[in-house]
Amino acid sequence: MAADTEITVRNLTMAYGEKVIMRDLNFTVKHGDVFIIMGGSGSGKSTLLWHLLGLIEPATGEIFYRDLDFTRAEPAVREQMLRRFGVLYQANALWSSMTIAENVALPLGEFTKLSPAEIRDVAELKLALVGLGGLEDKYPSEISGGQRKRAGLARAMAMDPDILFFDEPSAGLDPLTSRMLDDLILELRDSLDTTIVVVTHELMSIFTIGTNSIFLDAETRTMTASGDPKWLRDHTDDPTVRRFLHRGENGVRHG
Repeated sequence: MAADTEITVRNLTMAYGEKVIMRDLNFTVKHGDVFIIMGGSGSGKSTLLWHLLGLIEPATGEIFYRDLDFTRAEPAVREQMLRRFGVLYQANALWSSMTIAENVALPLGEFTKLSPAEIRDVAELKLALVGLGGLEDKYPSEISGGQRKRAGLARAMAMDPDILFFDEPSAGLDPLTSRMLDDLILELRDSLDTTIVVVTHELMSIFTIGTNSIFLDAETRTMTASGDPKWLRDHTDDPTVRRFLHRGENGVRHG
């Protein structure tokens, strides 16, 4: 595998029992990519994310992180690999009974040997990186939806991950807040030298942050396009991909 390849997916089929969700997925994610998993409603975008995180096992196929076979790794090895990842869930998954600093500190307390004071310092730093400095002792209910999204991002960054995974990061956000989050994602990618995988159907985000992508087609149950989403928007010959990437231009709507 190429030295700059972070993720390699080979011949992946996703299924629930006898029901195939997607088949024959083959793609790579390079270091520094903002890699977009896109497609209409019901195409299996989040399901693919759960496979990449090991929450669902493939029906067939393989997932590699760099040169390590994640699919067949022993539990202890997989656990070590998972510590390289950070995840921002669609609903943020913040504990309501904890302050946002305590939420960020949670993985640090569980997986590191840092002292409480050191953990607090790291939590404050991560919150400052996402623009929440001074709000460390606020509870999730006391901050806005956009701020909760940023707090979830700070927690995803707590362990200095090599790869960040986002599930619909703009869900529930107004356009201005969504654009600010896109800008923050790019800033963090550059400043932290990390790789980012994003599940989204939001066109503004896709074109603003995406450097590479795959399109999951619910009808054919496989990926029907891959590459820079802006290039696909301007050059694809696939009618389904074209409709998806040009929706709204003529009043067309697509999941």
